[in-house]
Amino acid sequence: MSRISVRGFAVASATAVTTVGAVVGVASGTTQPSNDNFEAAAADTTLLADIPVGQQAQVQVSSLTQQAEAQAAAADSAAQKSAEEAARLQAAKDAQAKKEAAEEKAEQERKEREAREAEKRASRDEVRSVSSFAAKGSYSVAEVQAMARQMIPGDQFQCFSNIVDHESDWNYRAQNPSSGAYGLVQALPGSKMASAGADWQTNPATQIKWGLNYMNDRYGSPCGAWNFWQANHWY
Repeated sequence: MSRISVRGFAVASATAVTTVGAVVGVASGTTQPSNDNFEAAAADTTLLADIPVGQQAQVQVSSLTQQAEAQAAAADSAAQKSAEEAARLQAAKDAQAKKEAAEEKAEQERKEREAREAEKRASRDEVRSVSSFAAKGSYSVAEVQAMARQMIPGDQFQCFSNIVDHESDWNYRAQNPSSGAYGLVQALPGSKMASAGADWQTNPATQIKWGLNYMNDRYGSPCGAWNFWQANHWY
């Protein structure tokens, strides 16, 4: 008698082998074992012929259902792996895009920073190249302020003026009797202003030039110096 396994069941009879074996074999994609091994494999199985006729159809349907479930599980696993790989690739693309955006932003900020520094240097060079005003015996507040307007960049003048208002009230000969600070910007000691000109005691333009250079070098600008002054009442 020939036998065939169907998910743990053996089929007996030519009709059963033809019908069930063909259906199950096609559904599962398996082939029948060789004649040498068939008898040994079937020896430990239950024959379909041994199962009551009323239950044989249920056995066949159960076998096909199990195979379909296995195939569905395999398909789900493959789809999950595909989705995970797609997510991984998208995450890598997103990370690369963020990196490139950050690098582009950093480069743009660097260019803007260099442009601002170049503008500051240009302004300072322009101020330092201003010719000294004609020497006079004395200067009015209006004349001193007019000098400052010609020497201080327009967007920095008000900050410079605010400091001078508090330090000397635009008196280029102002001297602090306690500390010895001198001039419009109250340099301490006043002799520091000699780096801008030997006439630092009598020429407001020399004092303005020195004061502007000091504010630029120490605070970045007169407005930087004014911000510090407001917080500390000195600069």
